[in-house]
Formats: sequence, structure tokens, C-alpha cells
Amino acid sequence: MKISDVRHILDTIGEMFPDADCELNHSNAFELTIAVLLSAQCTDATVNKVTADLFQKYRTPLDYVSVPLEELEQDIRRIGLYRNKAKHIQNLCAILIEQYGGEVPEAHDQLVTLPGVGRKTANVVVSNAFGVPAIAVDTHVERVSKRLGLAGWKDSVLEVEKKLMKAVPKDEWTLTHHRLIFFGRYHCKAQNPKCQVCPLLDVCREGKKRMKTSRVRQDNK
Repeated sequence: MKISDVRHILDTIGEMFPDADCELNHSNAFELTIAVLLSAQCTDATVNKVTADLFQKYRTPLDYVSVPLEELEQDIRRIGLYRNKAKHIQNLCAILIEQYGGEVPEAHDQLVTLPGVGRKTANVVVSNAFGVPAIAVDTHVERVSKRLGLAGWKDSVLEVEKKLMKAVPKDEWTLTHHRLIFFGRYHCKAQNPKCQVCPLLDVCREGKKRMKTSRVRQDNK
């Protein structure tokens, strides 16, 4: 894709969502790590409802490892896969205490070794908590990138990330990550995207296909 086309996409999404930011409520790197871990296959809205009480009860890694696993499970049971996530949280907190003095490490390669923390979670933490440019590819970022031609249809999540890092100026990585999420969450949805009113329809192969199919249906009525 031409640099000018990428710039057009970034500027347009920026105009649509100028205030896009992390929607997971947190007050420090530790809370953000827990929130992102909980958000896997779960909406940010649900996570925020759970962490509103969770972060009042548990403030440090020691707090999480000081309760029975069953109690933590009950505290997050509204979250999908809550049993596995409770185990991950307690194991993660134990490692933070034993190896990092109870603090979340800033290095990406250290973060991804923690239980329940994959590449996406690590990217979110380093970019939002520590100010390190990164693009975390979640389901929204992946979908939008492929629809707009910023990545190939068959690209893996890692391939999408690498292509975005190459196409987007480094100082815009974190901001672009948030804006792509907002664009995918509120406009270019998985089901019923707003193609009819999308300012990027001219460069969106998915949108063009959908609009063409819609016109064919109307003509056949």
C-alpha cells in the first residue's frame, strides 16, 4: 500500500476518533496487566464492572496470592474463562513477588514470560503503562487492518502487527492501536459494519464487496 493511502486511512480514523484511548480502567501498570489479562475473550465493559470491586479488594500482588483460589474465582466469575484466569493471576503475582519485587517489569521480553500474558497483553502494558510505542493486535485491529488492506486476509496476528509497524510511523503506533480499536468497535463492526456512511469506503475492499452485494440484492427485488 502506498504511503499516501496509509496516511489517508490514519488521518481519517484520527478525525473520527481523536480521543481514542485505553478503555480498561486502571491506575497503574499492575492493574492494567490484570485488566488486560481478564479481557481475553471478554468485553472491556464487563472487565471494568468486575475490576471496580476487584481493585478495591486487591491492591498488590501479595493480596492476590493471600486468598484461596476459589475466592478469587468467585470475585471474577462474571468474566469468561474465569477459572483459568484466576490461576494465571495468582501464578503471575507469585512471580512478580519472587522475581520483580512485586512490580510489573517494563521489558516486553520479561512480560511475555508471565502466566496469562501474551504478546498482545505485553504490547498494551508497555505502550500504555510505560510509554513504549507498540501496536497490540486484538480482534478489532486485525479485522480492520485486513478489511482496509493494511494486511493480507490470511496473515497471522503477528504478521498483521509487523505490517502495521512497517506502515505506521513509530511515534503513532500506540495512538493508531487505540484508534483502530475504536474504529472496529464502534464503526467497522464484525457484524453490520457502517459501510454506507464510511469515509474509508473508497479504500475498503470488504466495504466495496458488501455494498456491491447489497446493490445486487436491491436490483433483484
